[in-house]
Amino acid sequence: MSYAIIGFGKIGHALAKAFARSGIEVSVATTRDPESFASDAVAIGPKVTATTLAAAVKADVIFLAVHFESHPDVAKALPSWHGKTIIDVTNAYGVPPEDLGGLPSSAFIAKAFSGAKLVKGFNHLLAATLDQDPAVHGGKRAVFLASHDKEAAEEIGQLTERLGFAPINLGGLSDGGLLVQARGNSWGRLIFKDLVKFD
Repeated sequence: MSYAIIGFGKIGHALAKAFARSGIEVSVATTRDPESFASDAVAIGPKVTATTLAAAVKADVIFLAVHFESHPDVAKALPSWHGKTIIDVTNAYGVPPEDLGGLPSSAFIAKAFSGAKLVKGFNHLLAATLDQDPAVHGGKRAVFLASHDKEAAEEIGQLTERLGFAPINLGGLSDGGLLVQARGNSWGRLIFKDLVKFD
């Protein structure tokens, strides 16, 4: 299984650090030349590799960590996303609900990535929190996941555990997903909730 993070801002950096802590290889990409951020990637860890957008979209699992408005540009990178799993880390705060056709923001994004399995996740934590070691006071920091695809949610739940977090499955995008989305001038009820799960 191969992994990529598209978007290398604060959230992208935090996700890359999670992979580095767990010793899992991941590529990072933006729309810029990878040489412009290669030193930042190397500084995070030896298993983090800067690459082009065209190379990153070849990964099996892709974290979409760009600004919400930039997702159509990423979606154009492939004619079909069949066989890919996209983890939507975006937040559509400030985007009017009518611009989303009344859909949850992740369901709207799913339309752009035709054929992909889409899971909403890792978006509810501030970058500074996501950047920290998820092992907290003997427990694990919770990451909320939502998807219409049960198999994809389970797959990403397993990856979430490998990254050291505690996955909490909220169900589909149209119900649980609403708890972790932002759109218009509102935030879902679980946005910014930094919770820890204890066994």
